[in-house]
Amino acid sequence: MAQVTLKGNPVTLAGTELKVGDKAPDFKLQNNALADVSLKDTAGKTRIIATVPSLDTGVCHAETKRFNDEAIGLPDVEILVVSTDLPFGQKRWCGAENVDQIACLSDHRTTEFGKSYGVLIQGGGLDRCLTRAIFVVGPDDVVKHVEYVSEITEHPNYDAALNAAGAEE
Repeated sequence: MAQVTLKGNPVTLAGTELKVGDKAPDFKLQNNALADVSLKDTAGKTRIIATVPSLDTGVCHAETKRFNDEAIGLPDVEILVVSTDLPFGQKRWCGAENVDQIACLSDHRTTEFGKSYGVLIQGGGLDRCLTRAIFVVGPDDVVKHVEYVSEITEHPNYDAALNAAGAEE
């Protein structure tokens, strides 16, 4: 399992760690219009799936804004930012921040996505939140890039994820 810390303290993650070459698990998440969204909804496209603990924290805020800005230059890439924030909060946040190039999706109902992708935090102050991670999934639904950010309070390697996504074009 991926080794992740929060301010230096180990965090327990539930589920299975994904690796490059794995088939990306399908999922059912909720968008901010309360509609279900699955991996199949973006079939045939490269996807960047970023998981964050909450849009209402500084690093998650900056990361999501960065991916929204980067999306303009990636017309054939779908960017999904997943958290356990409620869809209502995601909608409010996206509107306030003018985030309209990516999809913010919620795993609040079942946390099955979190378990399937190995990002669900168990215990501690962030119990039932998702750890910070990036997955690039190709049009064939095969995982092309994985980063479980080792310290939750730090940014992911944006360049590595964007390069992996761009290599699919």
